Amino acid sequence: MAIELIDLGWLALALAASLVAAKAINFIISRYVKMVAAKTKTTLDDRLLEAVQGPMTALVLVVGAYAALSYFPAFSPYSQAVWQGFSIVLIAVGAYATVRLVNAFLSWYAEEAARGNRAVADLAPVIRRIATAFIIAIAAMMALSELGIEVTPLLASLGIAGLAVALAFQDTLANFFAGIYITVDRPVRPGDYVKLDSGDEGYVHKIGWRNAMIRMLSGNMIIVPNSKLAQSIIINYYLPAKDMAVIIPVSVSYDSDLAKVERVTIRVSEHIQKTVQGAVADFKPFIRYSKFADSGIEFSVVLRVNEFVDQYLVRHEFIKALHAAYRKERIEIPYPKRDVYLRRAK
Repeated sequence: MAIELIDLGWLALALAASLVAAKAINFIISRYVKMVAAKTKTTLDDRLLEAVQGPMTALVLVVGAYAALSYFPAFSPYSQAVWQGFSIVLIAVGAYATVRLVNAFLSWYAEEAARGNRAVADLAPVIRRIATAFIIAIAAMMALSELGIEVTPLLASLGIAGLAVALAFQDTLANFFAGIYITVDRPVRPGDYVKLDSGDEGYVHKIGWRNAMIRMLSGNMIIVPNSKLAQSIIINYYLPAKDMAVIIPVSVSYDSDLAKVERVTIRVSEHIQKTVQGAVADFKPFIRYSKFADSGIEFSVVLRVNEFVDQYLVRHEFIKALHAAYRKERIEIPYPKRDVYLRRAK
């Protein structure tokens, strides 16, 4: 049965009516449904409505086209092909809508529900790509099934191929999943000053999907595979807070007046805490005597700095100031010394 021109005209009219219906639905969503959603405290509903508007228009057009083609007798010989085409397009529209809804939810969660959580913000794009790939793969298998292609052997082949790829790229996959663990668990974060069990230390510059980059104080970069970083024993000098104690060992002569030593040392320490950049100004420094050593009495001076690298200047200024104060107060800093006895040979 030939397709007459009048049938094509009615089909075009049906498509136009579908387009008008889609525009009307979009108008209702934009004008009224969004007004109701705007009154809620969360923006999730607004984002989800925005995500479904495009797929809704496509869905109405597809349903309208299918209804028109099914209604006219001239298209009845092609009903099987029309149904297959409609099913595949419907699957594509459903996959498109699902991807948009998932992306809208993840964006809302990262920006609002978990606001300030940098791990979620870093991980959201990765989850978005994985979810998109998964949805597209499911939609492709459904489309192949509609075309009469058996997907079970294909899935078995893909499983074998996936196993081979996983074995070939096991180090890469190990680093990828270790990167996800580090991003979620956050033992280290970009900007933290860390020291690895290898002795390397520096600022965490970036945690990528395969490697972490640590910038040393010299300016050089240490490239550490994520799997190695996840297994390392790490000192994070920024957890639980950036400020930290600085312990400086000092020794004085056995002839020293320890009360005077403590008085002078505390005076110098307080001056350093209040005047040197990087020191915690309101911290009260203190000393603790520790032991009678071979050459003198040893003790530790406890200061506090805002962050790890501030200790170098504070320690530098403290040693200079304490040396000058001890010299002025005639407090002896002993040299290492040994008593040597000589026995006269008979």
